[in-house]
Amino acid sequence: MRHVRLTVTPADGERDLPTMYRLLSGAPYLDRVIGLHWNVSGDCLGLMVYVEGDVKAFQDEVREVPEVLDFDVVSAGDDGFYVYFRNRLNELSRQLFGTFTRGSLLVVPPLVYNGDGSVTFSVVGSLNEVQASVEDVPPPFELTVDEVSGIGATPGLAETLLSPRQREAVEVALAVGYYDIPRGADYEAIAARMGCAPSTAAEHLRKAESKVLRAAFAAEWDSSHG
Repeated sequence: MRHVRLTVTPADGERDLPTMYRLLSGAPYLDRVIGLHWNVSGDCLGLMVYVEGDVKAFQDEVREVPEVLDFDVVSAGDDGFYVYFRNRLNELSRQLFGTFTRGSLLVVPPLVYNGDGSVTFSVVGSLNEVQASVEDVPPPFELTVDEVSGIGATPGLAETLLSPRQREAVEVALAVGYYDIPRGADYEAIAARMGCAPSTAAEHLRKAESKVLRAAFAAEWDSSHG
């Protein structure tokens, strides 16, 4: 079995792409868009994404997209939020999704919308099936193979939720003993390793903790704050 990290990029000016694809992969008011879960049934896509950016601008624009059947937005704290939406696909999009769902292939989150129109994601499956999907990507999409490895390299949850700096803060905190019992270090020790002020280190760590805990207790949070 192989894990392959791929980047799909549409040709410049391609007019057949759904409006939501263009929005998620290139809206200037969105700083970060990560696809968490998705499913295709017929001509309908169900997609859950984590987004950092201007939530009001996002909601206002989504309401004007004719392909969107319905959507729901839930705050993830700070400027982050989760979105679930159902979107009607056109023929080109169905072909692209079908390319990576053939046989026993799995598309594994995260799907990273890069802000330049491209999307990066992982595919896991047999070498023959992966190779066939790579060869059959429909035009006008262009495909780049970023990484080929074993399935142990498949991205995990922390990489999906945390920014690089927040992830660094957690890794340093673990290394210096911040989470040990009794606690073996403080924010100053973390900051010294990261090369920043203690208040900055504390902010990165609190945001990382908030994201992970909200994800772990999402159902309880939604029911108590609904």
